[in-house]
Order: sequence, then structure tokens, then C-alpha cells
Amino acid sequence: MSKNSMSKAAAARIQSASAKSNGGAVAKGSFAARAQSSASKSGTTPPNGPSKTGNPSGPGRGNNPAKGK
Repeated sequence: MSKNSMSKAAAARIQSASAKSNGGAVAKGSFAARAQSSASKSGTTPPNGPSKTGNPSGPGRGNNPAKGK
């Protein structure tokens, strides 16, 4: 995890503190909401990302099939 990444545990602490101080609600777009969003995105690759199997392409890669001409 990089220096600027938000961990899920840290985001949970922020969201918990925010909810406790606001009667259980976390406002949309608040710092707590943005922290949770950032934590959920960190460390994920896009569904059409690079191969995790070492194979250049094809089945088992988790990407879209090649388009026919």
C-alpha cells in the first residue's frame, strides 16, 4: 500500500466517528464517505486489466473476448 492509500480499517474508523457524531448518519460526499470510497478502490484492478496468469491473452484471463471482423 502506498503512503497516500486509504486502508479499509482507517476508512471504517473515520466513518464510525462521523456516524457517532451525526446521530448514525454519514452524509453523502462527506470526508468519511470519500474515505470509504477510496479504500474500496485501492488495490483493485479493472475487470479488463492485465493478465494474472502469465498468459498473454485468452481464456482464464478475465477479459473480454476478441471481437470478430
